[in-house]
Amino acid sequence: MHATTTTLDNNRVKLVVELDDAEMNDALDAAAVSLAKQVSVKGFRKGKVPKNVLVAHIGGLEVLRAEAIRESMPDFYARAVADTLIDPIGQPEINVTSGEEEGPLTFEAEVEVRPVVTITGQRNLRVTLPSPNVSDTDVEVQMNRYRETDAILKDVDRPIVTGDLVTMDIRVQQIATEVEPLEMSDFMYTVGSGTITEGVDELILGLKAGEELKLNGNVGGGVVATYEMQLKQVKERELPELTDEWVEENTEWTSAEEMRDAIVNQMRRTKIVEAQMSQRDAMLIALGDLVDEDVLPDVLVDAETNERLHDLGHRLSQQQMNLDSFLQVTNQTPDQLLATLREDAARGVRIDLAMRALVLAENLEPTEEEIDEELDKTAQSMGVDAELLRSNLHDTGRVASFNAEVGKMKASRWLMENVTFIDPEGIEIDRELLREDQSEESNA
Repeated sequence: MHATTTTLDNNRVKLVVELDDAEMNDALDAAAVSLAKQVSVKGFRKGKVPKNVLVAHIGGLEVLRAEAIRESMPDFYARAVADTLIDPIGQPEINVTSGEEEGPLTFEAEVEVRPVVTITGQRNLRVTLPSPNVSDTDVEVQMNRYRETDAILKDVDRPIVTGDLVTMDIRVQQIATEVEPLEMSDFMYTVGSGTITEGVDELILGLKAGEELKLNGNVGGGVVATYEMQLKQVKERELPELTDEWVEENTEWTSAEEMRDAIVNQMRRTKIVEAQMSQRDAMLIALGDLVDEDVLPDVLVDAETNERLHDLGHRLSQQQMNLDSFLQVTNQTPDQLLATLREDAARGVRIDLAMRALVLAENLEPTEEEIDEELDKTAQSMGVDAELLRSNLHDTGRVASFNAEVGKMKASRWLMENVTFIDPEGIEIDRELLREDQSEESNA
């Protein structure tokens, strides 16, 4: 096989492929074997029909050659893709230019390929992670949660503040629906919990028992309701004094100092783990943002959306749930779900293109040794021979795709070492802190 490429407009490539007589003879033999298993010839068992008898039965060598070209064309095309290392993202338009009846077979294939994009700013990326640092406020809040289990509720006659418990009568009337209003008496609400509807926690601050609060808010599924609240009673939690005696009697620790130290250590591990777990996604999203959304090919976004929809269907099937039930539970319409999946798919495509661009920008193209090493690892994990996997990648036209994945692995490692991680306040995070092992065993 001899294959050449020509670059066309709009991310399209034209392949010109020529096969020699030996390759066509192999294709003819394969087609004859396949047809022999399908046709019935009197006096012969299926699969045992001699080639010359089969050819005569189906109407001559021209028919066999046409069938051979039809059956083998996907393999011819995949091998040409592997040989030229192009990266198709759509279905090819194939046209046989010579050899349909005899002689070497030549065909052309036009196909859309993955665009090559360029990025700038990758060396100045600042990626925001959850802060791994434990503040005094964090510790105080956690210690107060222990004290709240032994708190006393005390009536207060003052403006409401966050954390108060407010007893109220509440009425919820959906707007533009025929649903009967929901009414609850003596409903106890913890200010700041956000469990009624958005806006309540901000508007209730400063009010007092005996006053009213009314607002419109979402009840889910795009439905809006009017919330009317009669504030009847306000209580605050009076926490017990944090003494060594109280700590020893009510917790697993023997002193307030020991309690504080244990909480600090546990929160520190938790916060560092949260920061570590968010590293990869955060830096990939930041890198993806360097790619203009206008360059995303629809065919890639469509394919990624369909794949995510298929994965969702598979997960729901494992949970014995269908798509209609999922939509009802999540208060979504099919269009809303599809829009969400497509948005996520577009983000994934942007990240993929950005990673490939980073490989080029930072000269991270994998060497033959690195590709071979990764191929050996992949084959071992799959339980197959490395050479068999190599042959399969070539025959299915996935050589360029595999090589790109190896390059993206190098790009991911480059990112981890070169971006600047900051907390929500813009303070740079110590990179060594993000490398610490926070397992219980390592802290024992």
